[in-house]
Amino acid sequence: MNPLRRNRVHIRRNLDLIIDRNPAELPAEQLGLDPAATQAIHAALLDLYRTGLHPGLQLCVRRRGEILYDRAIGYAAGVAGDDPLHGARRPMQRDTPVCLFSASKAVTAMLVHKCAEDGLVDLDARVTDYLPEYGVNGKEQTLVRHLLAHQAGIPRIPMREPDPSLLWDWERAVAMLCAAKPLHGAGEQQAYHAVTAGFILGELVQRVSGKPLNDYLAEHFARPMGMKTFQYGLPRERHHEAARNAFTGAPLPAPLRMIARRVLGADFERVPGISNCPEFLSAVIPAGNLYATAEEATSFFEMLRVGGRYQGRQLLAPETVARAVEPASRIRIDRSLMLPVRFSMGMVLGENPFGLYGPNCRGAFGHLGFMNIICWADPSREISVAILNTGKTVAPSALYRLGQLLRTIGTQIPRDAPEAPALARAV
Repeated sequence: MNPLRRNRVHIRRNLDLIIDRNPAELPAEQLGLDPAATQAIHAALLDLYRTGLHPGLQLCVRRRGEILYDRAIGYAAGVAGDDPLHGARRPMQRDTPVCLFSASKAVTAMLVHKCAEDGLVDLDARVTDYLPEYGVNGKEQTLVRHLLAHQAGIPRIPMREPDPSLLWDWERAVAMLCAAKPLHGAGEQQAYHAVTAGFILGELVQRVSGKPLNDYLAEHFARPMGMKTFQYGLPRERHHEAARNAFTGAPLPAPLRMIARRVLGADFERVPGISNCPEFLSAVIPAGNLYATAEEATSFFEMLRVGGRYQGRQLLAPETVARAVEPASRIRIDRSLMLPVRFSMGMVLGENPFGLYGPNCRGAFGHLGFMNIICWADPSREISVAILNTGKTVAPSALYRLGQLLRTIGTQIPRDAPEAPALARAV
């Protein structure tokens, strides 16, 4: 058997039967685009699905705040992976909650920025000003901004063999990270903090606001924006609604396996199964388990794209958004990912001539989630986009088709505005 064909789902001949389309989609020409733009994006999404490496997909593209494309394809459960609790086949719908994994970090970061806007936190203050117990073993000089920009020196869970149960034991995780010894001094290096910084930032928000993290999120974003989901974890009565994740494709080659284990704290192949367990679904994991739909994710990033405004209400000050998306440093080789990355205080930034968000996307900002979930806004194209999926893979065909989808979005929706910070666009 060809190893490149392993762990793939069966693709039915008539895909129209497993597509959920939003009737609110507007014609491309009504949004200033070539009439063929929507069909080109749809064809690229189908090509990604036909790899058999994504059991279910959601894609939403907003242009100037309006919905250009919002569809789901495939199955949320029952066609791939080890899923003993919810093994019945279930279609992927546009309202199916999907775990954003690390794209959750962008939302957590904006909660911290909201605290700063309201005077509850100073991003240039020491973390110990809010969590005194954090200031041990060389972390005394760590600033809040260092945590947001992956420069705090705690990129890994401080355990020889990380226990997944740590993810749903908030107090234990915070205590362990507060006691940890950093790998380098604050601000000295950039090393992606896959899980760790989220717990400290989440604890900071809870202490200064006096509210649970989900309550603070609901108060400032989810409720004002009319979102049904958009929260860390799901209540137990909604577990059955969540899309189930699956490892697909061939096992990772040894070098990638080592990098993934260092970043994730567990073998790549194990993480999808962990994310399907009831404990993970119920937990609050600030860096890794915000549940949302593609439409909700684009609403959030669209709000940021226009300087914090949503349906006539200012949820964030334009200055807050501008600060959140400005580069925290030059592009550099990240010591965890071993790739060149440019971060802001909470976002992964785009690049030219080709970056995470497609061609010529230096003005874009957003975040990646577990290899192939991507949520972003690109002010120069006046778009916000969310690509959500359940297949966790590094198979070349999946990565190639994902790149082609990004390229298609970027070319079908050309830049029609100069690259500019969010503040300049909003005032």
